[in-house]
This record gives sequence, C-alpha cells and structure tokens, in this order.
Amino acid sequence: MKRKKILFFIYTMGKGGAARTLLNIMNNLDRNKFEPMLVTLNHDGEYEQYVKEDVKFIKLEQKRLRNGIRPLAKLIKQERIDIIFSTIPNYNMVAILAKMLSFSEAKVVVREADHVGGSFLGNLKCFIYGRFYNRTDQVISLSEGVKQNLVTKYKIKPNDIEVVYNPLDIVNMTNEIESGTLPNHLKPIFNKGEKVVVTAGRLVKQKDHHTLLKAFAKTNDQVKSQLVILGEGPLEEELVSLAESLGIQDRVHFIGFQDNPYIFFNQSDLFVLTSIHEGFSHVIAEALASGTPVVSTNCKSGPSEVLDEGRYGDLCEVGDEHAISDAMTNVLTLAPEQIQERIELGKERADFFNAPKIVSRYEDVILNTFND
Repeated sequence: MKRKKILFFIYTMGKGGAARTLLNIMNNLDRNKFEPMLVTLNHDGEYEQYVKEDVKFIKLEQKRLRNGIRPLAKLIKQERIDIIFSTIPNYNMVAILAKMLSFSEAKVVVREADHVGGSFLGNLKCFIYGRFYNRTDQVISLSEGVKQNLVTKYKIKPNDIEVVYNPLDIVNMTNEIESGTLPNHLKPIFNKGEKVVVTAGRLVKQKDHHTLLKAFAKTNDQVKSQLVILGEGPLEEELVSLAESLGIQDRVHFIGFQDNPYIFFNQSDLFVLTSIHEGFSHVIAEALASGTPVVSTNCKSGPSEVLDEGRYGDLCEVGDEHAISDAMTNVLTLAPEQIQERIELGKERADFFNAPKIVSRYEDVILNTFND
C-alpha cells in the first residue's frame, strides 16, 4: 500500500493537551502506512523539540489563524496531501476551509476535544461548527461524553462520529520519570516530610483552581501538606491572593509550565483536578501512568470515563470544596498497602490508553475514510 501523506495542522506546538495529543499520534504512526507532516503558524512551541526527525515540519509565515487559510490551502495542493488532520474547533474550521480552497481530493479528519456549549452563544457556535464538520470525511470524538455533545449541540449524526481516546506515550513518560530530576530550587517542597498534592493545567476559569485552593486549605487543617500547581495563565495573581487570604500562601507553589511534569506527578502523593468541564482529561491519565492516585471532579465529560466511573480514582461534584477536601484527606491518610493498591490499579488503567493501542485505532479510522 502506498503511504498516505497526512498533514497535522495546529496553531502552535505550545503548552496544552491538544499539541501533546498530536505529538503522540504523529510520533507513533506506522511509517509503513503514513508519511506525517506537521504545519503550524509562525509561533514557537515547547513541544516542537519532541517531534520526531522524520516528521516534515513547516511553519507558515502567518501568525494569525485566519491569515493561514490560503497558505495552508496552497501547501495542501503543492504537497499532494492525502489526509488533513486537525483538532479544536477554530483550527478545524481553518483546516476545512483550506481544504475547500485547495480543490484537492484530500480527506479531512477533525477531532473534537472538549465538552463545550451551554450558553446561547456557545450553543450557536457549536451549531455553526457542526455545519462545517458535516462537510468533512470523519469526525473523531475523544470520549463518549463529547460524542453525545457533538450529536446534541453540533447536530452531527452519531454514525458519523468515531470515539478514539487520547494516546499516552507511556514509554516516553517512564523514561522522563527515570531520567529526570526535580529542579534544585523546588526539591525542598518534596523534602519537608509532608504530603504533596499536585495539579496541572492552565490557570483559567475552566480548571477552577479557586475550589482547589479552598479544598486544599481544609485538607491541610487535617494533614499538613504542600500544593504544587503546574501551569500558567491569566488568573495567577488572583489565585495567589486567594491563597494568601486562606492563610496557605507558604504551602502553595505556583511553578509554571514544566517540560517534564511526570517527575512532579511521580514524586507527589496525590493528583487533583477540579475542572468545570473537560473533553477527556489527558492529565488524569498521565497521573495514573506516573503512579499517582487521583481525585477529580465528575465534570462533563472526560474524568468519569478515564476513571471508569470512579473505579480508578475518586470523583466529586464540580465546585464542591467539602467533598473534594474529604476525598483528598481520605487518600492522604490511606495505609501504605492501600496506596500501593491504588497505584497499581491506576497503572493498569493507564495501559488501556497506551499509545500503540490508541494510535492503531486512529490509523484504522483515518484509513477507513478511503473506503467510503
């Protein structure tokens, strides 16, 4: 079979789950079947350094998303691309429009990664996205919950959607943990003889760090702990102020984006996610793979699927600081053998999302577009 040229399009390979997922798919694709190419706009991204050397990497000259439509269309035609793959609504729209302008026979596969909508404006945007998604060759949802959202808000037929979970590059994660070390200035946090709670995600409303800080303050009254927050975002100053008002400023550490988050997960006693909504929650799966127990909100729609309705981690109501604190306290006070049991269960679950298995599923779904 002739190798298919597949173009992955994203705004930037910067900090975020979408870029990390594309990276895991590209790097693990069967090179006997696919010839991968990565196209971004003219921005530098932290994950660029991890793209395999055999992936042709092109940066368009444009920096604004809408200005990239025509150059991308030209590239699709020049490179004789067989498949265009993109993720996140705005990027998907650009990919779809570029394909239309290219007048090529390329297949378009779009991936929806979040459970969005709810407000009138949000639902209207979803409906508009859906009109374009219906012009593609395949829509991929990263969870069953997101699929249902695509059906109800985007008005896409269920049979036109395939659910494929996020791939975890467990081999790479294990190497990062085994070879990595904590930065010297952060080692004291983990050497205080206290429990360490960790979280990771953009400092934005969706992640609801406000509830996390309130829950941590209550837990800290029971179990003296340190809270490590990986991520950057516009709410950092506000969250620092909240930590101060709660009297936990000396126990909360905003350490920004980290190239190797897995070493932090592995060295911590508990991972906590307090999101208001998620599509899949890649970071929960990464925490499980890193050997870290998980407490999460039961938000729509990813965490319950990753944790299999609570079998592999605790699920709490969104915004319920008391329930989240109780779950955190419970995990932090478990006996060593109980903790080890949870760690082993978590790794078992993480293996379900191992990249070779999931990417093979992506390959099948993508190649099936040529059989329609």
